[in-house]
Amino acid sequence: MSALLKTNDLTAFYGDFQALFGVDFEIHAGETIAVIGANGAGKSTFLKSITGLLKASKDAVQFGSEPIGGMAPGKIVKRGIAMVPEGRRLFPSLSVEENLLIGGYAKRPGPWNLQTVCKLFPILKERRNSPSTALSGGQQQMVAIGRALMSNPTLLICDEISLGLAPIVVKEIYDAMPSITAGGLSVIVVEQDVGTAKQVSNRLYCMQEGKISLTGKSDQLTHDQLSKAYFGI
Repeated sequence: MSALLKTNDLTAFYGDFQALFGVDFEIHAGETIAVIGANGAGKSTFLKSITGLLKASKDAVQFGSEPIGGMAPGKIVKRGIAMVPEGRRLFPSLSVEENLLIGGYAKRPGPWNLQTVCKLFPILKERRNSPSTALSGGQQQMVAIGRALMSNPTLLICDEISLGLAPIVVKEIYDAMPSITAGGLSVIVVEQDVGTAKQVSNRLYCMQEGKISLTGKSDQLTHDQLSKAYFGI
């Protein structure tokens, strides 16, 4: 089976500082992949390289059969990759509904629209006319996920969506994941919480110092393997 998205010997730099070292990664249609690692391990840099926010060599990132390394972020979205960014990054001057509608600018066909997003997260229908700043952290995260889904992506990337949220809210958000993936959507979940990452994913990649330190099926990786790959001890 050919990969939906694949990186081959992916490197990344911030000026003269090298942040990624030969990262090989792949995700197939319908998979949920978790990427874990401590702060500074290279997770966010990896995502930025995939989504065009950080320069990458053309052939280092392939989506379907097309090389997309270094492509502009807007063009990558239109090809079917959407990201829920760390910190949510909603537009504070816009209502919930307006934030969601912005996600649909790519005009890709698919199942996600205002109605289906509000069915997934009913509270958003109730709060649709509220400014995004009036929402709780969990509700804001729902808007951020809904905004990404509105582009009808083939690949959804979730960057630290549990960060700063109460455990009960994190559970509520992740409980929606089966409904999100039911139509065959592939998902990359970046998490610091190893337990959550294992629970929601089919396969897992661990990053350490800009490299992949471990990969395997999530339910087969042991605590000792993950601890060594995560902390390097």
